[in-house]
Amino acid sequence: MSLHGDSILAVGTVAFDTIRTPFGSRERVVGGAGTYVGWASSRLVKQVGLVSVIGDDFPAEELKQMESAGMNLDGVELRKGEKSFFWSGTYHMDLNTRDTLVTDLNVLADFKPVVPASMRSAPWVMLGNIDPKLQLSVLDQMEERPKLIVLDTMNYWMDSALGDLLAVIARVDVVTINDEEARQLSGQRSLVRAARYILDLGPKYLVIKKGEHGALLFQKSDGDGLEFFSAPALPLEEVVDPTGAGDTFAGGFLGHIARCGAVDFDTLKQAVVVGSALASFTCEAFGTERIRTVSDTELMDRVETFRQLVDFAPIAVPVV
Repeated sequence: MSLHGDSILAVGTVAFDTIRTPFGSRERVVGGAGTYVGWASSRLVKQVGLVSVIGDDFPAEELKQMESAGMNLDGVELRKGEKSFFWSGTYHMDLNTRDTLVTDLNVLADFKPVVPASMRSAPWVMLGNIDPKLQLSVLDQMEERPKLIVLDTMNYWMDSALGDLLAVIARVDVVTINDEEARQLSGQRSLVRAARYILDLGPKYLVIKKGEHGALLFQKSDGDGLEFFSAPALPLEEVVDPTGAGDTFAGGFLGHIARCGAVDFDTLKQAVVVGSALASFTCEAFGTERIRTVSDTELMDRVETFRQLVDFAPIAVPVV
């Protein structure tokens, strides 16, 4: 089955996580960047082609649920006799910081993504947070230039594979990173200056994720100027587990763009809000427990809540 129309090609890990927070813990829940992107974007488009690798310890029932949600798993390599990628971490009380306890690459250690022929003309591509060399190899396999390529990355690759990371950044349309990573990549303390530096590397748009403080969207404007949009974070009464929130954001962000079929700043602003809304659901439960049950009504209600957060009547400035 070929990907077409509003379909998304997503590349990223499908894995197990053991998560401990001040509010509880879960052992070996299904996680990974590709998993969260897949669940989030499948809320918005009919089909998501996933490229990843798993061991034979990954539950068959989980794969069935992913397929039922609209994920095409032809690009997920199953390795007999091997184990899936595993990560374990503990979050601090503020849930903004965490300590990694275990990282077992397992099948990911020598993963070489193969994009099935049916997916090589996908119009929308999400490069999840993996080795930049692998992200480049995926782009090299595409038969034609997608309408939009979104890249997610992190500080680890800035430390260990900067040359490859810069090469892939030059070939994508959107980069999504958090605020500290933007500062590290650019060497700038100001996020505005950091955005200008990163956009000069090649992408048309930049999303800087700020966790509980929302997200910023940037694009270049006339001359050396910048146009930007700031979306707040939704104040949640209960935050259980932020694992995968950034990947959920990315999946929702691209999912909205693919559903609209338009690439312009207004659509991307909406996409930031939709991605933020979906990410807020992920934080309400461990792993993918909550994101996989979100209804269309719940999503639109939460998007409306985001709109109300920044809606205010015109202000008459007094003349002194």
